[in-house]
Amino acid sequence: MRVAFQGIRGAYSESALLARFGDVEPVGFPLSEQVFDAVESGEVDGGFVPVENSIVGPVGVNNDLLLERGVFATAESYFPIEHCLLGRIGDRLEDVKAACSHPVALAQCRDFLDRHGVRPVLEYDTAGAAEIVARRQAPGEAAIASKRCAGIYGLAVLAENIQSVQNNITRFLAFRRGDGVDAPPGEKTSLAFAVHHRPGALLDCLKRFAEHEINLTRLESRPVPANPFEYVFFVDLLGGPGDDAVKAALVELRAAARHLKIIGSYPVGERPVSVRSPGR
Repeated sequence: MRVAFQGIRGAYSESALLARFGDVEPVGFPLSEQVFDAVESGEVDGGFVPVENSIVGPVGVNNDLLLERGVFATAESYFPIEHCLLGRIGDRLEDVKAACSHPVALAQCRDFLDRHGVRPVLEYDTAGAAEIVARRQAPGEAAIASKRCAGIYGLAVLAENIQSVQNNITRFLAFRRGDGVDAPPGEKTSLAFAVHHRPGALLDCLKRFAEHEINLTRLESRPVPANPFEYVFFVDLLGGPGDDAVKAALVELRAAARHLKIIGSYPVGERPVSVRSPGR
C-alpha cells in the first residue's frame, strides 16, 4: 500500500506513518496540497497528515484540505516529537554557530538555542534542513530534526530532546478518497459545520450535542478564505455516525447548520506518554 505524506525521507510525518502502519510504502510530496491531489487522483492508496500539535495547536492548511477535498479520515495517530541537534561527523556542540530547521521547530527549541548562542536559520522543513546541512558540510552549521535523520543523511547527534516543552506530541489523521459511506463504524468522529448569520446560531448547533449527551473533545473555528470574516467550526466527538445518539444529533445539526461535512470516523488513537528532561 502506498501512502502519501508531506516532506522527504526522515520527516516526522514519515516516521509517524511508519510507526502507525508498519509495512507500507511512504510517498513524500513537497506540499500538503500535492498529498491530497495524489489521493484524489488514485496515484496513492491514502494520505497521512498532521492536524494538530500539543504546543502550537492546529495545522490550518491540513484541516482546511480535509474539509475541502473529497476524502474521508479513517484513523488517527499520536506521535511524540523529539527534536535533536544534528551536525557534521566530528563536530561538537560548542562548534555550532547556526541551526537550520522549520520555523515551528526553531521556536520549540528557542531556549536551547539561546542558551548555547546558536543562531536560528529558517528552512522549509526539519528533514530538508538535515539534508541541506549534510550536503553543504559548512563549518558551524547544524540542523534541528529527528534522530532518524542522522542515520539517513550521515550526520552526528550533538544533542537530544532539545525542545523547551518536554511533551511535544503531534496528532495525525490518515485518509482515503471518497465519502466514507462504506467505512466501518468508528469510536470517534471529526466533522465541520458553518452556521447561519443570526443571533444564537452557533449555540443552537452546539446544543444538539449536549442534548444527546455527546462528549466533544475538540472545538475550534477556522476562517473561510473565500468569504472574509466568515468561519467554519471543526468538532471532534466521541462516538460514530452509526450510534443512535450521534445519528440523532447529526440529523438535527444538518437542519440547524448552513453546511455540514463528516470529515471522518475512526478508532480512538492511543496517546503516548513521554516525560523527559530537555536537552542541555
